[in-house]
Amino acid sequence: MNASPRDKLASQLAEAAAEALRTDLANGERALLVVSGGSTPVPFFQALSGAKLPWERVEVTLADERWVAEDDAQSNARLVREHLLQGPAAAATFVPLTTADDTPEQGVAEVTERLERLAWPASLVVLGMGGDGHTASLFPDSQELALALATAEAAVAVRTPSQPQPRLTLSADRLHQARRHVLHITGDDKRAVLAQALAGDDSRELPIRAFLSCPLAVYWAP
Repeated sequence: MNASPRDKLASQLAEAAAEALRTDLANGERALLVVSGGSTPVPFFQALSGAKLPWERVEVTLADERWVAEDDAQSNARLVREHLLQGPAAAATFVPLTTADDTPEQGVAEVTERLERLAWPASLVVLGMGGDGHTASLFPDSQELALALATAEAAVAVRTPSQPQPRLTLSADRLHQARRHVLHITGDDKRAVLAQALAGDDSRELPIRAFLSCPLAVYWAP
C-alpha cells in the first residue's frame, strides 16, 4: 500500500529532525528537541521514534501544554510518551511542562527552572498552527499574548477564552532560541491561513507571524 502524502511528509520531517540531532550531538554532549501536540505530529513522532540516534543524550520538551494530568487524554505529554518515546527513543530524557500545582500560574516558576537546565539553543523546534493562526499556546484571543510575545522569561501561564483548559506555553523568545525551526501543517485550510499570515505582520492577529521573520522550514501536505 502506498504511503499517504501526510505519512511521506512525516517520514521526511523525521529524517530532517534526526539529522539535526545527529549534527548537534557531534558537537556537544546533549541536544534538545522541542515538539508540539495535537493530531498532526503523531505520524512524525512514530517515524522519529525508530531513528538510530544516541537517544540517551537527547532531551525532549514541549512548545506548550494544557494544564491537565499527564495521563489525561488531552495531555501533550501523554501524546509524546505514547508515540515518540517508544522503541529506541524511549531512552531520551523527557521534560514535561506541568507540575502538581493546581494552576499554571502556581507551577510556572518550577517549569521555568526545568527549562533553564536544558541544552539551549534547541537543535530543532517543531511548531504547529491552528486555524486561528495560533502556534504553541500563543492564541489571538489570549489576554497573555502580548506578554508571551515580549517576555524574556522561558514560560508563560495562559488563559484563553476559546480554550477550555488553562495552559502553559514557551514564550516566543524561548521558542526562537533554536538552531532550526519547522512549521508542520496539513490541509488546504492551514495552507490558506499561512498565506494570510505571510501577507501581513501583526503577530497579535495571527501569532504564527512571530516566527515568519526567521528561517522557517514549512512541511505541508494536503
